[in-house]
Amino acid sequence: MTEQSEWRFSDDRGQLSTAPRRPGRVLAYVQAGATLWGLGIRPQAVFGSDHDGPEPDRAKTGTLPLDEVAYVGAGAALDVERLLDGRPDLVVAVSYGGGHVYGLAPETAKPLEERVPVVVIDVSQARTFGEIGDRFAELARSLGAEDRADADADLDAARDRLRTLTATGPAGARRVVALSPAGPDQAHVARPGMWPELRVLTELGVQLVEPAPGPGANWSTLGRAETFALRPDVILTDIRAHAAPLDELRGDGDGSAPVVPWNPEPLYGPRDHARFLGLVADALEAPRTR
Repeated sequence: MTEQSEWRFSDDRGQLSTAPRRPGRVLAYVQAGATLWGLGIRPQAVFGSDHDGPEPDRAKTGTLPLDEVAYVGAGAALDVERLLDGRPDLVVAVSYGGGHVYGLAPETAKPLEERVPVVVIDVSQARTFGEIGDRFAELARSLGAEDRADADADLDAARDRLRTLTATGPAGARRVVALSPAGPDQAHVARPGMWPELRVLTELGVQLVEPAPGPGANWSTLGRAETFALRPDVILTDIRAHAAPLDELRGDGDGSAPVVPWNPEPLYGPRDHARFLGLVADALEAPRTR
């Protein structure tokens, strides 16, 4: 495709976005923007969701250069004029199903789409991590990114390391609990099958603990004692700004298990994913303390 040819991309709603030339001023939901950055595309600006505040959540921004990429706000602070202030020629958003634009109210998303192309990538539990990553990579290539064989090699190596660890040593028997602390008395414990990134760990042999059936599709909300009754050998803890610190939940008596920082809104580039898998492998290799 030449610089002057028409740009076209069909998103996960089946909607075709077009522009006279390849977009260069991309406004993206922070997860999408950080993923694109890892794939070689620098967004002009990013926005957050209702969980976010007036400053970007560093747990979600990955390696985005925040001194170069503007953060335009989140939630109720966003309206069409604020989103269009930097004159973006493309908006990249995510959806958790049904084509709904996550992070933007319908009364904002609809008029926004009437004024600028909007591409929506489905990151719901119905898709595999690899499928989501492939869609982001396809979008990045359409925006001018080049394939990075070294990044794919890093991911292959990280996957091989984790698979070997869980297949041949005691690491495979270690119980891993993924959770989002809700304060000193409660935690939201992830149901692993509902999270594409956690399903990858299961496929690689990691023993992710499944909380008992009950209310909550994605999370099981448990008291502190119930949470640690799951006997975690490794804890993946939500590090987003709206989650409580893990130390509040653990107190003085449950601080022995290695901890892996976990962003439940993961970045889908191969280097970002390899980094996370490496942290999990490091934790599984750590000496047992109980």
